[in-house]
Amino acid sequence: MQRMIWAVLAAFLLSLAVGPVLLPALKRLKFGQNVYELAPKSHQKKQGVPTMGGLMIALVTLVVALALHTGGFDVKTDMMLAVLLLALGNLCIGFADDMTKIRRGKNGGLTPSQKMICQALLAAAFAAYCYFHPLVGDHIIVPFLGTEWDLGVLYIPAAMFVIVGTTNSANLLDGLDGLLGSVALVDMATLGLLALFAAAAVSGMDATNLGNLAVLCCALAGACMGFLRFNIYPARLFMGDTGSMFIGGAVVGAALLLRLPLLLVLIAFCMLISSLSDIIQITYFKLTHGKRVFKMAPIHHHFELCGIPEPKIVTMYTLVTVALCLLAILSVA
Repeated sequence: MQRMIWAVLAAFLLSLAVGPVLLPALKRLKFGQNVYELAPKSHQKKQGVPTMGGLMIALVTLVVALALHTGGFDVKTDMMLAVLLLALGNLCIGFADDMTKIRRGKNGGLTPSQKMICQALLAAAFAAYCYFHPLVGDHIIVPFLGTEWDLGVLYIPAAMFVIVGTTNSANLLDGLDGLLGSVALVDMATLGLLALFAAAAVSGMDATNLGNLAVLCCALAGACMGFLRFNIYPARLFMGDTGSMFIGGAVVGAALLLRLPLLLVLIAFCMLISSLSDIIQITYFKLTHGKRVFKMAPIHHHFELCGIPEPKIVTMYTLVTVALCLLAILSVA
């Protein structure tokens, strides 16, 4: 528990120190946000605001997590390293997407097929890692029921679907100032507690391994907390796809290693609802030849166009996430 608290505090303070250095550097490099032409009119003032602040989140998380890591580094079983590799792999995809947008000078990065191929390969590797991990395997925990579900050979494709879906959902949620950072802060703190509970149920190196995973989750929570200093409304720094993909990878990676992917319905609800609203909007638009369910998707933009200020939407999403994460903790307690 002490290492987890130190992870949060260290990552928070380090983020506060790195931010003032990163902001002018991004401005000098002209790494500015390219606002989508169909975005709400209020977003046009965000054109040119420095982006790719996710590099700070990733760097701080990496430094703090590795500094507080205990025990040896076993590449085959180390959960902290596995989640970091998944998150960093997704960060690379997001970074390529952001750089493509910046070079083109418009909101259009990698093609969907390019992103999907890279994500699928990364997801397949991590799913296979979980399948052969001695603490994970092909069994997942069913919340509330206290039972396990044996997926057998279906585990790998199912895990791949969850990884790609959650990562893209996190990316879609990053649409308002402070939104993804606030939600991710709560999500990672929750996953850290769940990892701590799991560590208390085992002993030896298994407990150490899960404890390291808890530290990683808390380090990312602290990094998000510090990032919000620069990202809350009105934002002076955006995380970009670089940050949202990193966060999405960390959330789903931790959930899979804890054998709790079903809990993502609660923990990552706000992320998932962004994807669901997007799918509903696109499907309905095609079926009705132009009609819409929402004023704009993802649904947080619908709320925005209904006249709700950005800070209120972020507060609403954060409170919903807190309530659902408490329920998630109760479901496995």
